[in-house]
Amino acid sequence: MQQYISAMKEVDLKTKTAVSLFWSFLDKFGHQLINLFSSIVLMAIVAKAEFGIIGILAVFIAFSNLLIDSGFSRALLNRKKVSIVEYSSVFYFNVVLGSIIYIILFFSAPYFANIFGEPKITPVARILFISFVINSLGLIHQTLLIKRADFRGLTKVNIPAVLLSAIAAIIMALQGMGVWALVAQVVAHSLFRTIFLWFYTGWRPVGKFSFELLKNSMQLSIKLLTASLVSALFNNIYPAIIAYFFPNSMNNVADYTQANKYQDIPFAMISNTFRSISMLILSEINQEIERLKRVVGKLLKTISFISFPVGMLMILIAEPVFSLIWQDKWLSAVPYFQMLALAGMVSPFVFVLNELYIARERADIFLGLEIAKRIVLVILIWLFIPKGIMGLAMSWVVYTYFTLMVSLIFSQLLIRYSFIDFMRDASPYALISLASLSLSYFITKDINGNLLYIITNIATMLGSYLLLCKILKLEMIKEIEIWLFKKSNNE
Repeated sequence: MQQYISAMKEVDLKTKTAVSLFWSFLDKFGHQLINLFSSIVLMAIVAKAEFGIIGILAVFIAFSNLLIDSGFSRALLNRKKVSIVEYSSVFYFNVVLGSIIYIILFFSAPYFANIFGEPKITPVARILFISFVINSLGLIHQTLLIKRADFRGLTKVNIPAVLLSAIAAIIMALQGMGVWALVAQVVAHSLFRTIFLWFYTGWRPVGKFSFELLKNSMQLSIKLLTASLVSALFNNIYPAIIAYFFPNSMNNVADYTQANKYQDIPFAMISNTFRSISMLILSEINQEIERLKRVVGKLLKTISFISFPVGMLMILIAEPVFSLIWQDKWLSAVPYFQMLALAGMVSPFVFVLNELYIARERADIFLGLEIAKRIVLVILIWLFIPKGIMGLAMSWVVYTYFTLMVSLIFSQLLIRYSFIDFMRDASPYALISLASLSLSYFITKDINGNLLYIITNIATMLGSYLLLCKILKLEMIKEIEIWLFKKSNNE
């Protein structure tokens, strides 16, 4: 009987995972697709230096996103039962926190302008940072949707918000409003998203605040929030370093930030999709070590199947794609794009492993790792900065692979998922992707015309990749075939 119950739980978990994965992927795919289209249009209209201004402020925009996924939010997801007073207490705390951060940065804006020698930074920053307060107002609403596994609801909220903000930004750019179009896109997205969250969930805070209840989540959440602050600072510090140390700063910052943004689109979609699923699933089975190991292995294997071929294809077709869309305007960003894609293709693994530490309520490991890793990053930046902006990009690649290695060491300690397990799960897909990349390169290297080159490479590389996976009978191909077979039978 116990085995039957356990088997039923496994089936329920797989079903919940599959449904959640579908809606989470749809949400992230739609979000990134709209962002991609709007960015293509905005990059063609708005001057490159204007993107540089936003790039310098990227670290503070990251703080805004951090409030959405703050430590308290993640701590609430780990709890089985949470009272409305506790939800309300966390809500009020985050609104106050967001407001305090905004006030501090509002008065600090002129100092940022002086440091980087760009007067426009002051008014831009003061408007842009309003998104901090707005995002804090939707924190609990998003937490409730994730806790209910209502990723369909999140999709209904996120897609209209990103679409409306993109339309507003494009209209303003066409009116010649330059950097303010980019500012409007960020602030409008925060505003629309928060409004839709309030309408969709129907949740409202009660007029009670309990510091005692807040303390229930404090130990875990403060460590997570601190770790996230450290991560947000260092993950977005490169544009500020470029602006401070290199000449022609705004154009250089624009090249680096847009290259990083574009290479990150598919990997952020993969990371956020699997991170959302990991939040839900790993927390649910956080006391079952063997199940955790199986689920983590399956998640990383699925990521490998998608991430490696996508990353290598992006590197191969980067230059003709940039040339086709923007002619010569953004070609100087291509080398950074290609280098950063090497890091991007393994970044989703780190996100999932981070969720493992949180699910196991080992925020001490999470925080300790974040601090230690950032010390290593500072050392790498110092070592590579003499090689210029490309050296900085290389330092990020080295750092990302180092981070993955360290994360796997601790995953072995927590759930006995080792580096050897990871290599067994991921390396077949990495090696097949590399083989497909080589084949596609030699077949298409003499093709003239950007569009034909792009299409031929996509068809050749992905076709050969899927064929090799099929020939070698890899697990992910088998699962896709089973899924398609079931779908065709149902129809």
